[in-house]
Parts: sequence; structure tokens; C-alpha cells
Amino acid sequence: MLRGPGGGGGPFIPPGGGPGFPAAGAGPAPGLTLAPFGPELQERIRAALPASASAGNPVDMIASASPEQYERTIATLMTAPEVDSLIVIFTPVDLTTADAIMASIRAGIVAARRGGAAGKPVLACVMAEPGRPVPLDADGERVPAFAFPENAARALGNAVAYAEWRAQPPALYWGFDDTHVESARAICRTAIAQRGASWLTPAEADGVLAAYGLPIVTSALVRSPDEAITEARRIGFPVALKTSAAAVIHKTDAGGVRLNLSDASSVQRAFDEMSAIGGAGAAIVQPMIADGIETMMGIVHDRLFGALVAFGLGGIHVEIFKDVHVRLAPLTDRDVDDLIHSVKGFPLLQGYRGHAAADIDALRDALLRLSRLADEVPEIAELDLNPVIALPPGDGCRIVDARIRVADAPPPFERVRHRT
Repeated sequence: MLRGPGGGGGPFIPPGGGPGFPAAGAGPAPGLTLAPFGPELQERIRAALPASASAGNPVDMIASASPEQYERTIATLMTAPEVDSLIVIFTPVDLTTADAIMASIRAGIVAARRGGAAGKPVLACVMAEPGRPVPLDADGERVPAFAFPENAARALGNAVAYAEWRAQPPALYWGFDDTHVESARAICRTAIAQRGASWLTPAEADGVLAAYGLPIVTSALVRSPDEAITEARRIGFPVALKTSAAAVIHKTDAGGVRLNLSDASSVQRAFDEMSAIGGAGAAIVQPMIADGIETMMGIVHDRLFGALVAFGLGGIHVEIFKDVHVRLAPLTDRDVDDLIHSVKGFPLLQGYRGHAAADIDALRDALLRLSRLADEVPEIAELDLNPVIALPPGDGCRIVDARIRVADAPPPFERVRHRT
């Protein structure tokens, strides 16, 4: 950045990926950072400036800077390899030299273009008249002009973000040969016909997820202590027991979950204690999953935008950290990668301070399948998979608990399909 006379007039901001704006009183625009200047570049800048001017970034021109020094400094900055783009800000104090400095700014841009800086963006905030931005034309090039430095920085930040987006490889919608759309829709439509808008039973929910190849943990519905013990022995101790009442949202808070049951007597006691929760009179036996990171996935239908797919850390982390992000379905592979990386807890999935990393490829596959389910089965009004245990790399992930609410599909005019 180069400041000219007028308390911050005439700054030039050359970013290494984008500029910050400390001298103009604005914070860095999203995605932009202030480029560091190496000793060689600073020496070249000093050669173009008055002795008392600053050669660091931001570069600070003093009031005595001549038009020729403006031209040389602009050309030096724009042709430097450290500089990717430039913002010129000039607020004249001495109107007798304003026209000459404006001409030197144009000349500096032209000289830089001819010196090899043809592809570097230049923006301007030139206040030659009070309160009015002045267009800046340089040898036929129309330099975008802004009323405030903050606006110029934001515009450059948006241009950088757009260029990065354009440079990405094409995103792909994934299809799966092992999904069964009609089977999933039949389960949902039958439940709606019998009970209206309602929550699916655990068996119905498992059927919908299985139709899309989603990794459900092995479960068994039991209606007596003896059945619970038999299934626990078949699955293998230790096991988990939880209530089968679909209306119980937070099963742990309601006392509807027992973990690490290691023998028949503990299974019997747990069944007796929880079988009456929610009036279910039954429970679900599952194997214990000792390792892994709890995540959550979900679907919700918005009346205007259609299906949204959610992802975040699971278990109690959902309520405590509220670290859940959403994307419009159907998701591309790039959407899914962005969704997984967007959660603040992503470092946990990579492995953090001795904790094993998670099978991110398995999470990606599950989200892509869930996206297809959200898009192809509009009768699913709400779906909550929590927790989804992400196991170490190569071991996949497991859906431990699923809740699905179904309702009549919204009319077509209320379903807006999103395409990237």
C-alpha cells in the first residue's frame, strides 16, 4: 500500500493473493491478505520515493512526492513478482498538482502494462472532487473506480474468490448402481397412507436407509428381556440397548440408552428400566462401537429451496457447539468436500493430538448417498442421523441412530431444484 498526501490518500495496495486495508481504516476483505515485501523490492521502492517515505507494505507517499515519483512507484509495484493486483487511492490536497499526479498515475499503469504486468487487476479510489469518485482511464483501459477504499477491497476480494471458483475442476453429481428409489418411496408412502405425516418406526427408517446403501449399524428390535439377551449373545457382548420409541428425540436425556452391557444380567436390567420409556414396550439391541468420532448428518425440506443436507459433529456436540452446516441438494462431490471441510471440528476428523483420524472417504460417500435420497424421495420432510460414527481410515462409518419424519411431497412449484 502506498499512501499519498491527505491522510491516507494515494494508497497502492499490492496483495499476494489479495490486499488488506489497514491504512484506509478497513479490515482485510474476505480471502485477501497483505503481501509482504522482500528487501530487494523495498530497495527498488525507496529509489522511486522521497527519502522519508515508507517502502514497506503499505507504501506511504508523503506530501512532497512528485508526479514522476507516483509514476515510478506504480510501475515498480505492478511489475514486482510479489504483487498480484493493485488498488490506487488518491485524495488530492494541493489542487494545483492534482491533474499532474492523475496523469502520472495513468502513465504508471501504462508503463507497467508494457513492462509485463498485463494480467494484474488495478482498481482505483480517486477523489479529485469532494465526495465524487473519478473514473481512471489509462491508454484505453477503464480502471474500476470506487467511492471508498473498503468497497474497492471487497470488490477485489470477490473477484479473487470468483477466479478461484472458476479455476476448480468441474464438479460431478454422483450416481449409485445399488440404490433403490422406489423401495424407499414405497416405505414412506405406505407410512403416510396409514398414519399421515409422522415419524417412521425404527424398522421403516432402517429400510429407507438400506435402500440407499447407507451404512446402518446392525440392530435388533426386542420385546422382552429374553429376546434382548438372545440377540445380545448373537451380536456379541458388549452391546448397547436403547428405547425404540420414535417420539423420544433425545434418547440419552430420557434415560433411553444403555452402553457397554457386558453380560446377560446387565441386558435384562437395562431392558426392564427402559422398555416403558415412550410407551414403546420394546427396545433395540446394537453392537458397541468403541472407536471413532461422532458426526451427524441430516435432511430438512425448505418450502422455497427444497431439500437441504446438513453435516456436523454429532452426539452432544450438536447442542453444545452448534457446528452444523448445510448445502442445497443434490450435492456435487465438490459440495460434499466443502461441507465436510466447513465444520470447525474438521481437525478432529483429520486426527488431532493423538486421536485417530476418521474415514473421510466414507463420510463423503454417505453424504453423496444422502443427497440423492433427499432429492429423489421428497416425502422425507426431516431426517436426523445422529450419531454417525466415523471409524479410522479404511473402516468406514456407521449410523447408530436414525429418525425420519415423512409427509406428503410438496407441490412441484414449491420444490426449487438447485444446480451448480
